[in-house]
Amino acid sequence: MNAIRNPTRGEMMGKHAVAVLRDLVQPWNVAIHSTSGLAGSVASVADSDDKERRGNSQELLRRKPGLHAVPVGDRGQSIELTPWKLLHTLGRANVLARQGAGRGLAEHWASLKYCQALNGNHGRFMTLSDEGRNPIRHYKAVQSGELGIGFALAVAQEVLGRRYPDHSVSVIDAEIALRAGWTLTGKDHSTHRAPKRPHFFLEVWKPGVPSKIVLVACKGTHGKPAQVHAQLSTAAVHVEAVHIGRSEETPAMVFGTEIPGKEPITLHVLEASGCGTLSIPAGADEVDLDSPPDDRAVVPGIDLAWGTGEKPRMVTGYHVRPEDHGWFRRVLAHADAAGLMAFTGGGEPTARYLSKRQGKRHFELFTHAGTGIVQDIAYSVHGVDFVGTDHVFRLNGTRVEAFSGIARDLFKGLAAGRVEEYRQKAHALREEWPDEQWDAKWNGPVSLNRDGSVLAIRVLG
Repeated sequence: MNAIRNPTRGEMMGKHAVAVLRDLVQPWNVAIHSTSGLAGSVASVADSDDKERRGNSQELLRRKPGLHAVPVGDRGQSIELTPWKLLHTLGRANVLARQGAGRGLAEHWASLKYCQALNGNHGRFMTLSDEGRNPIRHYKAVQSGELGIGFALAVAQEVLGRRYPDHSVSVIDAEIALRAGWTLTGKDHSTHRAPKRPHFFLEVWKPGVPSKIVLVACKGTHGKPAQVHAQLSTAAVHVEAVHIGRSEETPAMVFGTEIPGKEPITLHVLEASGCGTLSIPAGADEVDLDSPPDDRAVVPGIDLAWGTGEKPRMVTGYHVRPEDHGWFRRVLAHADAAGLMAFTGGGEPTARYLSKRQGKRHFELFTHAGTGIVQDIAYSVHGVDFVGTDHVFRLNGTRVEAFSGIARDLFKGLAAGRVEEYRQKAHALREEWPDEQWDAKWNGPVSLNRDGSVLAIRVLG
């Protein structure tokens, strides 16, 4: 008879890592709170802040007017989400903000470090796990801010997907896009430069149709609802900093993610209505998205009276006027392409889609081993070939591999600078990506986005 053998430390840790990966594809509900009462509470906070500023002889903050609840039909009472899908959303959105693939694992760590941070309760709602509640492992302010981005963008894409089912939705880092036209920081003083800006632009697009832009500001807190109300009041300042056309025409969404210790995570959201369409003036040429947008030196400032025939009333912020719509569409499309290339591991392919002011030099010079030419790894996920890069790290002592990439057929066009081709193909395929988030052949969690990107992870060996 064989002797009963106790498992080794390595075996125990390996089993634990597999269990962690299984947990990553467990779907949980995330509650969504968007009511007239929430809008009233946020307005009350803004009124109190205005009163205090008047008492201190301070300038009042400009906030997005008309914030209201998102209709239930557009967002539901909750959204079903797996931790892995959330981390894919976060990683895809933030990859350029963290200095890109030239820094190796660093640009993905903002999302991958939360592999064990999320769990659920018996009511099927998502909560922080024991690991996520550990203040030593995750500094609370950073955690709430970063996870807040992932939750906000997941819900924002769900809302816009329901409203515009025949369109695609791209998430674009607002800082990267704005730098193509405006100087956002520096020694030179501008009375019309806005220190608070939207965090993201959501571009709702369809080949051959003018894009619609929605401004997004994301906040998160471990505190109580009163703190969420204050954060949403501040978020209203962020989204008021950019106007597209007339002052009342720019739609926006503000999010405050409440992440309590053991209670379910709740996403609070309000929106402001508007057109936000980047239309092209009659008689103008169609926008060629393959053509790189030039850097511009637009003077900061929003004219609140623009389009009314009244005397100009300049305030702080950034104004995209109709004559700039074609240029700004190219800026957004190229920033979107740069984010995809950075997510898939290429420094030089990323650089081709950024201007000097947007950080092109960084991606040209700081490229880690294996991505100096193009992305260096190819894998098949759910029968689809992807090109990208991989990172190996330890999860509770067990070596795991994380792979980020884009479908090979889509990569070919982007690598050659063909943005139009990428968008045509990606839009046509947006409904065809498999939803199953565990690939038996890959042997681990996988998440496929409608933009053709993939994030996958598995235990090595």
